[in-house]
Amino acid sequence: MVPIPPGRFRMGGVAEDKFVSGVELPAREIVVSVCFEMLRTPVTQGQWRAVMGGLPEGILAFLDDACPVVGVNFADAKAFCRELGHGYRLPSEAEWEYACRGGSTSVFPHGADVSTEDANYFYDELGAVVGCGELVPVGSFPRNGFGLHDMIGNVCEWVEDVWHAGFQAAPDSLVAWTSGGVRGRRVIRGGGWDHLPRVLRASWRDWAPQEARWDNLGFRVVRDLCFQPSTIDFQ
Repeated sequence: MVPIPPGRFRMGGVAEDKFVSGVELPAREIVVSVCFEMLRTPVTQGQWRAVMGGLPEGILAFLDDACPVVGVNFADAKAFCRELGHGYRLPSEAEWEYACRGGSTSVFPHGADVSTEDANYFYDELGAVVGCGELVPVGSFPRNGFGLHDMIGNVCEWVEDVWHAGFQAAPDSLVAWTSGGVRGRRVIRGGGWDHLPRVLRASWRDWAPQEARWDNLGFRVVRDLCFQPSTIDFQ
């Protein structure tokens, strides 16, 4: 678990990003006054086994336990948090974007552009294959400014928020936006191994049905630092 420091950030699409869409607007300033900690990488298959005792039907198995667990729907991710206990939960969408940016204000966490040295994705913007076309072990790419790995690429990640097609009337804090919106749809973030670079932008957001079990969709956990810093060994 990595402590995420207080600060402020502008959530949503940035002006120089040609791929910004209406669902990423209006951008708004959020003050982060409460510290929290976030899992350094997406939850792995090995971590899922350690906490849940095995892979239930519907969760895709991979040979390498260091790969992100995928094929988990929203309820599965919530069940993992409950089983883990000690205040662990899914991040809100605002927490996720703040952590993803890692102090940056650019289109991608690492700058104005992204390459296959930065993240695991499949196609370039012209549709040419540039990636490996499969999941890779977590931590295979450089960490961001907060010390987190794989915030973009490899797998999309569930967050707590209900889907709203834009940020009109969104909370101006880190709390999850769970009122209103489209019932049965939850926000996903980050982009996956089979995506284009535009989907790996820090402001990119989309939705998935809560029941979705996709091979490019996983999650990570957070915890408020009103608890003592985590001593759980996730390895």
